[in-house]
Formats: sequence, structure tokens, C-alpha cells
Amino acid sequence: MSKLTTDIQANLDLFISETKENELVWGLKNEDGWLACDSTEFENSEVMPFWSNEADAKTHNVEEWADFEVLHIPLDIFVEDWLITLSEDGVLIGVNWNDTLDGKEVEPTNMAKLYL
Repeated sequence: MSKLTTDIQANLDLFISETKENELVWGLKNEDGWLACDSTEFENSEVMPFWSNEADAKTHNVEEWADFEVLHIPLDIFVEDWLITLSEDGVLIGVNWNDTLDGKEVEPTNMAKLYL
């Protein structure tokens, strides 16, 4: 059972605590690369969604995202490499989107600060 709720701040807090504990970040990838969508918060921006556990990532592996594979990224690589690259590319981080795709969209540099 998912711990994600309609409280997007609580879902962000859960993302930080679970990824620190498990040292993994989960996302969706297909032959074209990692899933990225148009931002709902910022015009002309892309957001790449990530989850703090495999089960929550798998709940989104349906319908138009069914051809994606649920994969993990080690937390240290996510923080030290991915967040830098995504920041340079201007891509936001979608954090623990719930079953209605509601979730915080965070600047990668701000995300990195949450792990300090």
C-alpha cells in the first residue's frame, strides 16, 4: 500500500527520508530514455518524475507509460551526477507523484540541498 497522499509536501518529505534510508531513487525508462513530461507548474519546462520506492513507481507503469521499465538509480549517483546534469539541462525533478500525478516539481539544485 502506498504511503503517498494528496499532501505533496509530505510526499516530498517521504521521498527524502526513504531515498536516504534505501539509497535508491526509482524512475521509468524506455528505449528512448528516461521519462520526462511537460511541467504543469512552469511554462516551457520539462519535469522528470522519480519515486522513493519501486512500488510507487510501478503504479505509474501503465497506459501511455506501459512501455517503460521501472529502474533504480543509486542515491549517490542521483545526487552527485543526475541533479547536476538535469540542472544544466533545465529539467525539473518530479517528486513522488501520487496516483493522480500530483507532486512537487523541484529545481535540481534545490533538491540536492535537501540531501546535505
